[in-house]
Amino acid sequence: MKKTILATIFSVFYFASVSAEIGVNVGVSGNVGIFAGSGVENVAGGTGSDNRNEGSEHGEAGWGSVFIEKTLGDRLAIGVDYVPASLETETTEAVRQDHGVGALENKVQIDFEDLTTLYVVLKANDNFYIKAGLMEVDVITNESLGTGSTYGNTSLDGTMLGFGYNNTFGNGMFVRAETNYMDFDSEKLTSTSNSNTVEISQLHGVSAKLSVGKSF
Repeated sequence: MKKTILATIFSVFYFASVSAEIGVNVGVSGNVGIFAGSGVENVAGGTGSDNRNEGSEHGEAGWGSVFIEKTLGDRLAIGVDYVPASLETETTEAVRQDHGVGALENKVQIDFEDLTTLYVVLKANDNFYIKAGLMEVDVITNESLGTGSTYGNTSLDGTMLGFGYNNTFGNGMFVRAETNYMDFDSEKLTSTSNSNTVEISQLHGVSAKLSVGKSF
């Protein structure tokens, strides 16, 4: 997906360079969001309840991002939003009783890095707009599991849909307020130390974004 994003950015910037009527918007954003997700570890060789470790978590996060857009006429724009900082979850700890070996202590912490969104903005009028995009984020897993499993890192693709309000000033500066819904695909990982697997699923969230930028 990153190759697709880069190819799209290059194409848009190329066509913008040969048309003086296509402008550029750049800006920074502050975001807050609420997220939820589920995880299931399938233990190879286990039976019954010993075969699955599962749980769901939710939490809040705040982050900053930068964006650049190309306007395509009066109503349409295509852009890229990038989060330069890592989004770190809190460490989750749980003790699970296994009928075969007794108590198993599990600790899991996840970092989300390089969250990138390729999106399209369609203006309903001079102020209100709708927004849709494709997302990708790298998932860095940090775990200490009683089963002895260790899992590598991966990336998740997702989609976003939102709407917002834009106010442009006479000097080209603008302020935006928007809300977005994000939904990521499921991903299954195989342990690097045994045959156990873990599946990350139902990762979704709602965010509010406040942006300040300038049109050129």
